[in-house]
Amino acid sequence: MSGEKDLQQLLKSMKPELNTGDYVFCKVDKLENIDLNVVEMFFREKEAITLILKKEIADVLKLEYSPAMSWITLTVHSSLEAVGLTAAFSKALSENNISCNVVAAYYHDHIFVNKKDAKKAIEILNSFSN
Repeated sequence: MSGEKDLQQLLKSMKPELNTGDYVFCKVDKLENIDLNVVEMFFREKEAITLILKKEIADVLKLEYSPAMSWITLTVHSSLEAVGLTAAFSKALSENNISCNVVAAYYHDHIFVNKKDAKKAIEILNSFSN
């Protein structure tokens, strides 16, 4: 399954879904003492390892973190070779003064927005399918 590549079809069928909970970005130097089963996503950069996890998990682990974010999943299976999807939704969000942090995984795109902007972001993303 390679996913959808046609931008218009992607925009029309992306069906954003708000995941429950508050999510935060943290950084660690090593994964040794971290149970990866409680981590939603991680990415290794030369400066540190970025973890994305529920706020309450970060609190238990006593990790410093970013402001609480809402996690929106675009439920359409987008191809890793699709052109323009991220640009289209990030432009629409930025025009409404909403910052977004995007993670593109194998099946879906995931968007993290400030908690206060979640409802408006969902409205904007849903407007593509109208």
